[in-house]
Amino acid sequence: MTASTLELALTYEHARIRELAEPAHHPAAAHPERRHQTDWFYAIAAQHLAAAEDVLLPHVRRLPDGDDLVARYVGNAKELERSLRFLKGRQYGDSRMQDLTSHEVWQSIDRQLARHEQLETMYSRRLSDQMDDADLNALTEELLEAEEVAPTRAHPNSPHTGMAGRLSHRMWRLADTAWDSAEGRVVPTKYHVHPKRDSALSHYLYGTPMPESEKEHGAK
Repeated sequence: MTASTLELALTYEHARIRELAEPAHHPAAAHPERRHQTDWFYAIAAQHLAAAEDVLLPHVRRLPDGDDLVARYVGNAKELERSLRFLKGRQYGDSRMQDLTSHEVWQSIDRQLARHEQLETMYSRRLSDQMDDADLNALTEELLEAEEVAPTRAHPNSPHTGMAGRLSHRMWRLADTAWDSAEGRVVPTKYHVHPKRDSALSHYLYGTPMPESEKEHGAK
């Protein structure tokens, strides 16, 4: 069975987050001159979680056991966000975050991240069975665009779903941007090369021909 655009996009997102996490795992990432590696991973992970809660979970809730599925997702997201907060706190010398070692923090992040990937993979498969291709394409695009304007920090104690969650995410994006600037924190100004408009992935997802320049580049 062919994977839907939503399933392909989420697989791509999971791989991207894992790719960013790899250098942040290294002990040398704690050095100030390499702090941007952790900043980048943390911001991208936080943005993905918030966007999925705003865009993906309303559709998941409409599934037969939707309330339980959403509760599981949010429970995992909160635990992952708490671990991300510990990661950033340790990176920036917050005395409240020094009880756990870096190894312990990463163990928690890796465990929660694996569970997060499992949930999104399962949910996207079920949504793909329920929705037609046009609706899935629109949902995928909405999710990817929401990531670009989502909060760049984790807020585990704030509302996560519904209107309260969406409003909370909008307000936190403004506050996060201000604090990122004040701390000199390196975060993406744009989530990533947009899979719909700019990347080779977009042509695969949407079945459109690649420009000749991209074909030539890929052939080298």
